Amino acid sequence: MKQGRIETVTTRIVSITFVVVALAVFKPFGLDAWQWQAYVHLGAMWVIGFVVCMIADGLLRHVVRMPRAYDKGAEYIIRRNLWFQLINTPLVSWGICLYRHFAMSNRVEANHLSLANFLETLVVIGFCSFAIGLYWRFKFRSRYLAAELEETRLLNEQLQMMQQTASSAPVESLAEAEGSEHPQPTDGEKTLTGTTNETVTLRMADLLYVEAVGNYVKVYQLCGGKVRTDMLRATSKQIEDELRDDPRVIRCHRAFLVNLGQVDQVVSRSGTMQLLMKHCHDSIPVSRSNMTGVKEAIKKASSREPRQDL
Repeated sequence: MKQGRIETVTTRIVSITFVVVALAVFKPFGLDAWQWQAYVHLGAMWVIGFVVCMIADGLLRHVVRMPRAYDKGAEYIIRRNLWFQLINTPLVSWGICLYRHFAMSNRVEANHLSLANFLETLVVIGFCSFAIGLYWRFKFRSRYLAAELEETRLLNEQLQMMQQTASSAPVESLAEAEGSEHPQPTDGEKTLTGTTNETVTLRMADLLYVEAVGNYVKVYQLCGGKVRTDMLRATSKQIEDELRDDPRVIRCHRAFLVNLGQVDQVVSRSGTMQLLMKHCHDSIPVSRSNMTGVKEAIKKASSREPRQDL
């Protein structure tokens, strides 16, 4: 049995034992009416809880496609644990609710199957799940932080690799990039147009980022070694479409497009991410909805090999 599987089983055993001990202390569901038989019922509930936990873990792995993995970063771990709670808690509650109906209703009338029965069970199990979730979050906090630091380190390594690859690659024409199945970065001039006659001309290598401000966008670029800002009446979606040919330019936030070639460092902290830009040292936020896309773009760009002249 793999180490990860052993750890999963151990975690589930501890979690279910915690819930059963809590039930033994507070004696809900009329357990106090059963005297010594209450411990038999508690043992049965432990088995139900463990089996359902393993089923929920299997659903999470094979249906939701979220296997247990600490190398995918803290955000993934936290998101996976939340999904597990959302799947597991109702299933465990339903299993115990059925057990109450078939095995515990002859002495306690309230144990008969009903909506109130299920809601009562859901509240009790939900509270226990929340408590044990806090325990595991605190226990694995150092592991979460280590995973987050490792993920950030890898992202920064990939970012540097991408920039080194781009700097060593031969300059290609825009027509070649458009005709390629996997577009390559182009450092020639690009003219951005807005909804009026105004235009902004820039070299793609000098583009830092684009910020949406109301009905306008601010285009930040290097000009003579200094950062220059141009205003253009347009939406960030329009600019994104115009810059779609360059894979280095990606959306990281509803208000920001960034050139990964001008990102100095990726900073991750407590599930959030920011991109520190070169030259201007501005910190660009990465929204949660765009975080995965940014990571994939960095990874994909870092693995892209520069084309060689024939």
